[in-house]
Amino acid sequence: MAFVLVKENESLENALRRFRRKVQREAIMRDYKKSSVYIKPGDKRRIKEHRARKHIRRYLRRKQDESNHLKSNPRVYVLSFKNLTIVDRRNQ
Repeated sequence: MAFVLVKENESLENALRRFRRKVQREAIMRDYKKSSVYIKPGDKRRIKEHRARKHIRRYLRRKQDESNHLKSNPRVYVLSFKNLTIVDRRNQ
């Protein structure tokens, strides 16, 4: 639990500002908002999969930007929900 002791000759605004910073640092509001609404396990799974797909898309976009100087990309990306597989077709 976050608390702030008000020092002598300290204004209430400064103490409140320190308290808000402390609450933000300890991630109290984030935990409160996270636990204030019930999310069904299936919805949690869908959200997790959506975030994973988004992460993979970002990863692929960055990789494509890095290899943009090549005329053709000899790699084939195989996506699935569980993992990312990169198959190298250069030597075949």
